[in-house]
Amino acid sequence: MTVATHSHPHSDTTTCIEPKMIAVQAAWFLMGSKSGQDCERPVHRVWVDAFMLGATQVTNAEYGHFLRSTEANSPPFRNDSNFNSPRQPVTAVSWYEADCYCRWLASQTGCEFRLPTEAEWERAARGDAEQKDFPWGDEPPQTLPNYATRWQTGPEVVALYAPNAFGIYNLCDNVHEWCSDWYDPGYYATSPEHNPRGPDEGERKASRGGSWRHHVKVSRCSARSSIPPTFQYADYGFRLVCSVPAPTVTK
Repeated sequence: MTVATHSHPHSDTTTCIEPKMIAVQAAWFLMGSKSGQDCERPVHRVWVDAFMLGATQVTNAEYGHFLRSTEANSPPFRNDSNFNSPRQPVTAVSWYEADCYCRWLASQTGCEFRLPTEAEWERAARGDAEQKDFPWGDEPPQTLPNYATRWQTGPEVVALYAPNAFGIYNLCDNVHEWCSDWYDPGYYATSPEHNPRGPDEGERKASRGGSWRHHVKVSRCSARSSIPPTFQYADYGFRLVCSVPAPTVTK
């Protein structure tokens, strides 16, 4: 799946952008961390079906097409120069707004876009490197290029530095990313082995990844976070998932 432009069926002037998506193959992996917080334990084996994950976090430019073609409210920092570059990730969207964007984009493209599960997100972040702290290995975030001078007043533009092993950018840094799951700190103790999707209900939605405004601005692959789905924080964004259809069996 590549970058493409599609005409909106109800307008001659509004278009939507189908983002660049990266294929992540189906696999078993070890989810969680023995050395992380209590909510990251126990480490458990998980199977995740193949899926496509956005190469970058959803940008202001991409989200702008949604705003122009719907009656959705603009994010609160839309006019702030620290947050409104077209290539910066859109921030301060609630979980419900992110979900609405996914459903809108699906209606325009015919692809089943949605938010990733925690398991899908962690599988992609690890890039087939089992039980490493970060997408690049175990070296601390401070070893990243220009770490001390990055993220001074807001998130940086997406894809500014090298991607992980799967070709996906900004996993574990820049902005927290909404996941589809309801959050339960004890969920790993009862999580199913195949395609876990979180509890059926809850009060907070799970999120993954680091934040430009934290002291340590890059999270571990297994680190979990959560906030209520109505909140709009300046360091919260999201990226898309699209499920891969099951292959057709031919005789």
